[in-house]
Amino acid sequence: MGKTVVFDMDGVIFDTEKLCLSCWAREAGKKGIPNMESVFKMCIGTTNVRTEEIMYENYGHDFPYAEFRKDTSVMYHEWIDENGMPLKPGVVEILDFLRDNGYRIGLASSTRRPVVVDELKMAGIYEYFDVIVGGDQLTKSKPEPDIYLMACEMLGCSPCEAYAVEDSFNGIRSAYSAGMKTIMVPDLIAPDEEMHKKASVICDSLDEARKWLEKREQQ
Repeated sequence: MGKTVVFDMDGVIFDTEKLCLSCWAREAGKKGIPNMESVFKMCIGTTNVRTEEIMYENYGHDFPYAEFRKDTSVMYHEWIDENGMPLKPGVVEILDFLRDNGYRIGLASSTRRPVVVDELKMAGIYEYFDVIVGGDQLTKSKPEPDIYLMACEMLGCSPCEAYAVEDSFNGIRSAYSAGMKTIMVPDLIAPDEEMHKKASVICDSLDEARKWLEKREQQ
């Protein structure tokens, strides 16, 4: 029981949401686009398709979304090329703990699988993961449970026996709906009453999440 952990990627494994927000905010400032931080936060934990819809909903259908994403992507990748993938503190430590204690480790990200694989390899942590599921492998994205159900099936475990580590509201909703035990490590958005109800535990960091799992291991 409970020997499987499935991670989200952006905002959990990589500190990319803050980087992405910085790029979006800088580009919005150049173009005089208001309220970008609030709109960006609506997109966290969603697919590219839903992100585009959110942008049109907030800025109108004449918003130059393709141009905006291209310009922010250039900015984002220039930073990555210069600095590497920004790992969240405690990533290697929690992955080492799980591997050393016989856990199966999965990853379930709304990002396309080829991008996920490339970024994990770039960061030198690809080999930790037994299963990787990307958003392009399903038609229904988070907050629907499909991605976590697929990850659990591929890992050969029942969802009720597995933990999900998430930072976003939609991610917690997805894992909770799948029947998993949820560990929330908030990133850009603080948990609300719904998250406190749906998360098995809310941790300030991956180090705290690791210590929580260590205690569960000893019980």
